[in-house]
Amino acid sequence: MRVEARLKELGIELPKPPQPVATYVRYVQTGNLLFISGTGPGPDAPPGKLDADLTVEQAYAVAREVGLNLLATAKDALGDLDRIQRVVKVLGMVNSSPDFDQQPRVINGCSDLFVEVLGDAGRHSRSAVGFAALPNNIAVEIECTMEVE
Repeated sequence: MRVEARLKELGIELPKPPQPVATYVRYVQTGNLLFISGTGPGPDAPPGKLDADLTVEQAYAVAREVGLNLLATAKDALGDLDRIQRVVKVLGMVNSSPDFDQQPRVINGCSDLFVEVLGDAGRHSRSAVGFAALPNNIAVEIECTMEVE
């Protein structure tokens, strides 16, 4: 219950895990790896493109919310967040206008959350890339791979 205690200490309550919106599953565990499908924010998050509709600061908050959804999915998959040995890889996708080049600053919203909650186990390899469009005009979608016990 170490991770749960840390969440409580930070005043963070995990949302209900998001449900698939198409023909896929939210997560797959194979061996000691947990793969979490591309995940977006909740319905109240501001939609749109970076540099056109949202600021970096707004999108950072959206990426943090996506990180909470990823942790909620991991908890649903594992039953106990203490089973996370480390976050291995994060792929952050940002709905970006053609000239926007600050995707890493946006995805830091998720990365910073993982380190805040999981400590060194939250440090991960990462890609942060721009996309011309994301489903339902969401600003950020993130998938991740975790090593679990």
